Amino acid sequence: MGIVNVTEDSFYDGGRYVDAGVAVDHALRLVGDGADIIDIGGSSSRPGAKLLPADAEAARVVPVVEALVRRGVGVPVSVDTVWSAVAERVLGAGASWVNDISSGRIDAAMPGVVARAGCTVVLMHSRGTPETMRGEARYGDVVGEVAGELMLAVDRFLLAGVDRGKIVLDPGFGFAKDAGQNISLLRGIDKVARLGYPVLVGVSRKSFIGEVTGRGVEERLPGSLAAAGIAYGGGARIFRVHDVRETVDFLRVLNEAGFGDGRE
Repeated sequence: MGIVNVTEDSFYDGGRYVDAGVAVDHALRLVGDGADIIDIGGSSSRPGAKLLPADAEAARVVPVVEALVRRGVGVPVSVDTVWSAVAERVLGAGASWVNDISSGRIDAAMPGVVARAGCTVVLMHSRGTPETMRGEARYGDVVGEVAGELMLAVDRFLLAGVDRGKIVLDPGFGFAKDAGQNISLLRGIDKVARLGYPVLVGVSRKSFIGEVTGRGVEERLPGSLAAAGIAYGGGARIFRVHDVRETVDFLRVLNEAGFGDGRE
């Protein structure tokens, strides 16, 4: 899953792809690099960020989705949003995935929108909002609590009529979790995979990798690949990344060697 942030303040590539034409060109490059899915984000979810209102977010992402569909992007287009109104608009424009960092907590209408559209939905674990989540990183058993809260989210979406085969789970690395909790979650990712849904992980260049390695965001690719490899070994199979070409090559070698399928 290649990341295209149409934002001014995302932690790594904020401001690079604000222009819709530049964002579309970048997305197409990521597809050429091997991305199987493109994820468009119009509102930064870095720690401390305020969520953009739905209308402003839609103004950023809808033109990008429309242009990608018009240019025949050839892979599913996902939009990273917590707002049901944005989800409705991008699905109408040709997107086929919704990536909700709040799993329907912030906008209670989201499960119904997803159910009516019949689209794929990524349910990510988080607490609070990006603005408040630093204060929510309190766990007795981070892996068990994340798994349990994800299943509560699954129940909300199933109750609304979402097909269980359209649900993907994301344990939410960096969201309401400190560096040590992220490492514990990475170590225990197999418990999330055993919930019975495809697992997506987003570890690309995140701050916990910087805390482990002492590297700034521009120098975190090796640490990101290491984290992706651990997650792959634990059963994750979808990776939301900035560096598509490098991650594709890395995972191809793991897959060719049988790592993560019981033959390692």
